[in-house]
Amino acid sequence: MKNIPLLRSNTILILFISFLSTLLIDNQSFAQEYKIKTIVLDAGHGGKDGSTRGEYSTEKDVALKTILRLGRLIEENMKDVKVIYTRTEDVFVPLYERIALANNAKADLFISIHCNDMPVYATRYISGYTKKKGKKVPIYKTRYAKSTSTRGVETFVSGSGRINEQDAAIKRENASIFLEDNYKENYDGFNPDDPESAIILSLMKNTFRTQSLKLAKLVQDEYVAVGRVNRGVQEKSLAVLARAGMPAILTEIGFISNAQEEDYMNSEAGQIEITNCILKAIQAYKASVEI
Repeated sequence: MKNIPLLRSNTILILFISFLSTLLIDNQSFAQEYKIKTIVLDAGHGGKDGSTRGEYSTEKDVALKTILRLGRLIEENMKDVKVIYTRTEDVFVPLYERIALANNAKADLFISIHCNDMPVYATRYISGYTKKKGKKVPIYKTRYAKSTSTRGVETFVSGSGRINEQDAAIKRENASIFLEDNYKENYDGFNPDDPESAIILSLMKNTFRTQSLKLAKLVQDEYVAVGRVNRGVQEKSLAVLARAGMPAILTEIGFISNAQEEDYMNSEAGQIEITNCILKAIQAYKASVEI
């Protein structure tokens, strides 16, 4: 399935469609027609796209373990809901195929699970001194490290954001595009350094923006209820969410760069707590939109 080309000539059309969609889909009409019948669960990354890791585990493995447990919980507690996975093993699935699977299945929700990470930063330091022409000259070396104290949970929905915003979250999650074969064809016109591409990409998701934000807030509320650090709901230009024809969220369940959170996400107790939080949020969302 090909994605809609991200061409500058489409900007006005996309804005117009997004505006009409916002006007036409109010909460009442949405509730009368909308039923949660199919949920697509997406374990972030996988296969060759799996470099993010903590001390002993990888994001792709933790995400897969979590998504499979969540799927079982949904099937056990929501008998009228069908669960579809974008992957059930350690394989690479292109981002456009993940959301195409959800669109083709006419899914009612799309939930992607990831682990957060802190970027590596470089620090120059003096490792010693030498003498040149009788003068004491410092010897500089570079140390590479990342914060291991940052923690908490955050949930993303696709949004336009600021024109010049190129933060680490967008770059890290969208980096998967460039591991795909023929990525230029699949994401025609997409350039991560072009703010307009990021804006157009996110506008395609605007139809279900309100519902996505609602689900994301419910997820965060459940995390907070069990004592997790709340990093909030954010709108970001994430390619995996941009073309979803249903409410869609990406939730970062913890920082794999933080040793305590890595232990928590890998533990049985942590897995139970995380998946129960997401399940309760889905159930609350379902109850709120169905009559």
